[in-house]
Amino acid sequence: MDRAKSEMMLKKAAEEARAGLAEGGIPIGAALFDSAGTLLGSGHNRRVQEGDPSAHAETDAFRRAGRQRSYRDKIMVTTLAPCWYCSGLIRQFGIGAVVVGESVNFRGGIDWLRENGVEVLDLQSEDCIELLRKFIDAHPAVWREDIGEE
Repeated sequence: MDRAKSEMMLKKAAEEARAGLAEGGIPIGAALFDSAGTLLGSGHNRRVQEGDPSAHAETDAFRRAGRQRSYRDKIMVTTLAPCWYCSGLIRQFGIGAVVVGESVNFRGGIDWLRENGVEVLDLQSEDCIELLRKFIDAHPAVWREDIGEE
């Protein structure tokens, strides 16, 4: 994957993460693009806002993109490494590539995706790392709930 193109696409996911934070939610954003870089849908984590434990950023972006004939040539861009739930969505629908803003705060299913043929580019964006780190420091209980830890 082209790093410069991936960084441009990450800007949309980061915009969504900031929107989620402004709504009082967890600052994780995602966007689904086609191989040409056309935005198909974007979204953010809405678990807190909607009281819905399945309202993860990748799921929100996927739903907003609508039905696609195939997902093999699609690129899921997310500010944080996908959790197991979202990694399962990526595998279930055969999304071919994932751009990750960061995996410092949470490693998620990156290795599992790679082991199963998904191309993963981890950008280690300092902006993404810092945005989520500040949230985790301020709201540790909400964060632990989001990642399924007691």
